[in-house]
Amino acid sequence: MNSADLLADAFERVREEVRSAVDGLSADELAVRLVSGANSIAWLVWHLTRVQDDHIADAAGTEQLWTSEGWAERFGLPFPPEATGYGHRSKDVAAVRADAELLTGYYDAVHENTLAFVRGLRDSDLDRIVDERWTPAVTLGVRLVSVVSDDLQHAGQAAFIHGAVRRR
Repeated sequence: MNSADLLADAFERVREEVRSAVDGLSADELAVRLVSGANSIAWLVWHLTRVQDDHIADAAGTEQLWTSEGWAERFGLPFPPEATGYGHRSKDVAAVRADAELLTGYYDAVHENTLAFVRGLRDSDLDRIVDERWTPAVTLGVRLVSVVSDDLQHAGQAAFIHGAVRRR
């Protein structure tokens, strides 16, 4: 197994968790917030997908699927197109309402784009600096591991909410 295979496997695991968290829930259930101010499954999946789309597009030097494939229009959210969920307040979280088909449609498109990118990487590509705003500067390898970590954390949160909603 090389680095590209390892990264592809990690992103496949994210996909399994995202699908499991969304599976079988209505749009109303996906919007449930267990306590006031908490995140919903819809917001968590939208956010982790937006961050992945943003970071992969930046690393690949391509346009985000959110805008290039019309996902922003399909979701119809009251945010600027560059919004990924960072800094969102409770009212912003509440604004993210979507059904499972829309959420997984966008996620699957980003996932396939991600796999195409990571499968084309060579081990030496992972040392390329992709963000100099940090000390030390962020390499592609570090950025990709960060995306996987963030995705799995949010997918786990969504899975927890899924379980709570099912037990109600």
